[in-house]
Amino acid sequence: MAAIKVFGNPASAPTMRVILTLHEKNLDFEFVHVDLQAGEHKKEAFLARNPFGQVPAFEDGDVKLFESRAITQYIAHRYEGQGTNLLPADSKNIAHYATMAIGMQVEAHQFEPVAVKLVSEQVFKLKKGLTTDQAIVAEEEAKLAKVLDVYEARLKDFKYLAGDTFTLTDLHHIPTIKYLLGTPTKKLFTERPRVNEWVAEITKRPASQKILQ
Repeated sequence: MAAIKVFGNPASAPTMRVILTLHEKNLDFEFVHVDLQAGEHKKEAFLARNPFGQVPAFEDGDVKLFESRAITQYIAHRYEGQGTNLLPADSKNIAHYATMAIGMQVEAHQFEPVAVKLVSEQVFKLKKGLTTDQAIVAEEEAKLAKVLDVYEARLKDFKYLAGDTFTLTDLHHIPTIKYLLGTPTKKLFTERPRVNEWVAEITKRPASQKILQ
């Protein structure tokens, strides 16, 4: 039995974020399915792993964590010498590391909140038989466009958002981008050539393909 366990749901972007990191690191792990429809994430057994009742939760031997971005950073550091290096090429360079940290903060606070609303309106509402609110979509797309304009300018000078190597900054975007590429919001990526190239680059990775199927 693998020492690493992920307690989550495969439809959850945060869960996918952790699984993607493990695939990039070529690490074996046990996936424990949490049934969100049945409310398992709000029951005592799961709340003991994450008191906020959100997936995923994570175990690596005696290490027990929650919050997907904290988990990915743990994996990237704990297993730095294995699989893909997800830190800056010189991870001891404080300036380079800070650049990656800025990118992770931008993803978490500027990109993800807007992207999640768009996914909710255009993907999960439809799965529930509800109608997409186009006014919300228009409002959130305008916000996302501004974020992607910043990315387009950044990618003029670098191949990836934190520099010339693939890092956690890029990886953290992939699960939500996966959903948006299946919606009309895809146009916001494709109409920006550098962003479009970046999206193609990060989603064609073998590890990405495992969660994008």
